[in-house]
Amino acid sequence: MSHQPLHNVKVLDFSTLLPGPMCTLLLAEAGAEVIKIERPTGDEMRGYEPRLGTDSVNFALLNRGKKSLVVDLKDPKVREQIEKLITEADVLVEQFRPGVMDRLGLGYPDASQINPRLIYCSITGYGQTGPDASIAAHDLNYQAKSGMLSLTADRHGKPLVPNSLTADLAGGAYPAVMNILLALRQRDQTGQGCQLDISMADNLFPLMYWGLGNGWSNDAWPEPTMDLVTGGSPRYQIYETSDKQFLACAPLEEKFWLNFLALIGAPELESAILGREAIDQVAQIIVGQPIAHWLKVFDGSDVCVNRVVSLQEAAQDPHFKARGLFDRTTTSFGSQSITALPTPICSGFLSSAQDAISPALGQHTSEMLSKSK
Repeated sequence: MSHQPLHNVKVLDFSTLLPGPMCTLLLAEAGAEVIKIERPTGDEMRGYEPRLGTDSVNFALLNRGKKSLVVDLKDPKVREQIEKLITEADVLVEQFRPGVMDRLGLGYPDASQINPRLIYCSITGYGQTGPDASIAAHDLNYQAKSGMLSLTADRHGKPLVPNSLTADLAGGAYPAVMNILLALRQRDQTGQGCQLDISMADNLFPLMYWGLGNGWSNDAWPEPTMDLVTGGSPRYQIYETSDKQFLACAPLEEKFWLNFLALIGAPELESAILGREAIDQVAQIIVGQPIAHWLKVFDGSDVCVNRVVSLQEAAQDPHFKARGLFDRTTTSFGSQSITALPTPICSGFLSSAQDAISPALGQHTSEMLSKSK
């Protein structure tokens, strides 16, 4: 569709696994042509389980609508072909450790000489500079180093393994897309490309703005199970019911809290904001009745309370279905279709095509290389 915002934007994607592929998936969903540059053995994620045809379902979800070009970047004869692709590209995305692309002759200094208008986006764990730039790490490590993981600790002080890859996505993929779009806008004004240094660890800090603010202003650094949104408040808590279900209760503001207390019959807790005693009092009340009772009690009231549901239940939720969240499909090459991964791209920017294929390994190699001759 020619009216998509990134129509005619060409992206070379040298990334693998999650951060870069999620970034380029969002660009592809908004109309960009994404060419996935793969080694002869392919993106490691192709081999993950469970399978969808010959590839993994993870690969299919993250590479919907892209093209696959297989080359051996260590082969000197490939250099000329890659240079031709760089000449025609608007954006290059890579997530090797710092220095790897330089050693291949494809770092930003070389690429910008080939194409001065190129937006060169490098996604790494710790950025292109600094003493930790080359250290091997994964999402859990970035959360640990940034202080985020310490805030997930249980009542015994042990940090919990996070249930989402926050650094890869909120610290890597999403900031990469944001900065690529800013760089494209800047290029409209200056005619020049640039290099983007996206550090997944760096980008976790804005997510903890409140903790940094408390620490910098009052030396009141947050602690797990002690602060308003780390489990220290009865107003922001998960409570168990008598039938082993759970309620997510977040009546933070005074009006919601007063409504909540009135409905559970505990007006004496009106002034409670933090504290284990108040949490235990509310917990004792909630655990006295089954989930159905509490859902009926809270129904139609402004209390910011809902049931903790499974991912399977959430995927069948009438609200999300009504918003068309799961209407689009992905087809793994030569296999069946499954529901496409919902993305944060507004529906008005998406293609009208409901289905898109994730490419077979090297599916577009001949097409791409013939164009580069």
